[in-house]
Amino acid sequence: MKKLTRRVAASLLAALLLTAPTPVLAKESAPPTPRALSQYTELTLPKVTDRDPTHYKRITVKLGRAKLAMQGLYIQGYAYLPLYELLDAYVETSESKVGATYRFSAQGLSISARDGEYYIVANGRYFHMQVPTVVMKDGVLYVPMQNASKALGIKTVFDTSSLTVTLTGSLTPPISGDRFYAEDAVYWLSRIISAESRGEPSLGQIAVGNVILNRVRAKEFPNTIWGVIFDKKYGVQFTPVANGTIYSAPSESAIIAAKICLEGYSLSSEILYFYAPYGSTSSWVEENRPYLFTIKNHRFFG
Repeated sequence: MKKLTRRVAASLLAALLLTAPTPVLAKESAPPTPRALSQYTELTLPKVTDRDPTHYKRITVKLGRAKLAMQGLYIQGYAYLPLYELLDAYVETSESKVGATYRFSAQGLSISARDGEYYIVANGRYFHMQVPTVVMKDGVLYVPMQNASKALGIKTVFDTSSLTVTLTGSLTPPISGDRFYAEDAVYWLSRIISAESRGEPSLGQIAVGNVILNRVRAKEFPNTIWGVIFDKKYGVQFTPVANGTIYSAPSESAIIAAKICLEGYSLSSEILYFYAPYGSTSSWVEENRPYLFTIKNHRFFG
């Protein structure tokens, strides 16, 4: 009879768990291990370690039909262009360097970029990249063509067979970040990112922001950032709401991650849940949602 009672209790508990879309993280616990470690895929971004430009294939650059003097580099399957020369092909440009940060100024446009960083900043807007900016040993800063074109508002076509980039259209500086980003969106998105993923790599912080925005777009969740964060339909969804850290000032990296997410950069449109297995007593999400990838201490699920 005791065994039957325990089975009934276990069934009731399982039914309750299935109605809760997100577990509340506990402060301390033993890690659940429902999957073998080999089943987890760590998501990372590629790096460029070889800084000798002579080791890469050269890319011909055309502005319309006219061949330009500048050359790009074909790095790890991506077309890279020298940022200063690219800008100067359209408008007179000045270049300066402060520490590891390169700054470029042109009419209506202010750009900054750092060696090895995965975003460039144009007029206060944050444009993320799948591959990093690269400063070659000759001091020239190269950026991925696709991201440069987005930040400058130009169109680019890359012919891989001839290794030729064709630039079309006129340079159209993006509107400023002050006008583009909604203040309340940055305010709340940066705070949940900071509270949930402080100490995580930038990619992990962006993924947390993606979860929030994916929920905003999903019909089963509230349709605002604030609504998603403070959603209590199935109990508190995020630990920072319960412990009050959601109101703490966000880190600079979290603010940047929030703006990158608001630009539309997404690691996946499917991630709706995440948790840190070594800080949770529940494995509900592991057992009930499809696993997608891991970034450092967080696992992400659809």
